[in-house]
Amino acid sequence: MQSKPTVVLVHGAWADGSSWSKVIPILQQRGFGVVAAQLPLTSIDEDVAATRKLLATQTGPVVLVGHSYGGAVITNAANGVSNVKALVYIAAFALDQGESLDALSKLGPAPAGAAQVRPDSNGFLWIDRAGFAKAFAADVDPAEASVMAAVQGPLSLKSFAGPSGAPAWKHLPSWYLVASNDQMIPPDAEQFMAKRIGAKVRSVPSSHAAMVSHPTEVADLIAEAAASIGP
Repeated sequence: MQSKPTVVLVHGAWADGSSWSKVIPILQQRGFGVVAAQLPLTSIDEDVAATRKLLATQTGPVVLVGHSYGGAVITNAANGVSNVKALVYIAAFALDQGESLDALSKLGPAPAGAAQVRPDSNGFLWIDRAGFAKAFAADVDPAEASVMAAVQGPLSLKSFAGPSGAPAWKHLPSWYLVASNDQMIPPDAEQFMAKRIGAKVRSVPSSHAAMVSHPTEVADLIAEAAASIGP
């Protein structure tokens, strides 16, 4: 019988579930059951719905983890799901009710990586493949960053502009990993969100892709959250 919580991982924009491929085996070796969502990235409501469907298949306590835009998703998806016991944000958006990624991004100077974001004619945002590594994964092996650029999942403008619902972090304990070299979300903004939600904060000298370049630190934070809730 599994004695530890299940970890549910939610990827962000310009990524997919495989972005957790270095974190998953570390968690599994530590005895955690682990599943990763595959978001359509079509709207915040649809991405929340996809995450809820995955959560509905889990039994026992869950630690729900989100990277980047995935933080906005878990903030909404955990509401009303009684077995979600903790939230972990990895260089992620932790929105308040009514906020959107678009609105929050306008509160300060645009991060350097924003210059590499390109809209297409179908209402989706992409990171220019030539600039992907520098913007998103500067501390990742270049060959691996090139693969990440090639398989990136574009984010819909609906997801970017859609308002958040009631935030689950208001009633669930939260942890936050700040990526201090992030070019996609300003580290100061990450610190602001982490403080606002009352999270237990850790920092790592990482690009936005902390789960790829610093998987052990990410797994350590998830394990810390899991240890706080018990079996």
